[in-house]
Amino acid sequence: MLPIKVECHSGYKADEYPICFYLENTKFEITEVSDHWYQAEPSPGLPVADYFKVCTAGNLEYIIKHELLSDKWFLVITKEPVIRFSCN
Repeated sequence: MLPIKVECHSGYKADEYPICFYLENTKFEITEVSDHWYQAEPSPGLPVADYFKVCTAGNLEYIIKHELLSDKWFLVITKEPVIRFSCN
């Protein structure tokens, strides 16, 4: 996982969903949140977190994670490249 800075929409709760994120000095505008899920049960190495699958203005899809207790955001990296899919 790569640490990122995220700007969020705050509606009925703080940090309701991300609107953009920064990786190093590059800003990625989020055009759509295509999926959202929650890691509710803390287990070793997996704190309580929200996950978002997002599409960016460049029509690329990323998965970002918000660890709720530490209020830290991360770009989720798998064995695949950071850019995982094209958004439709």
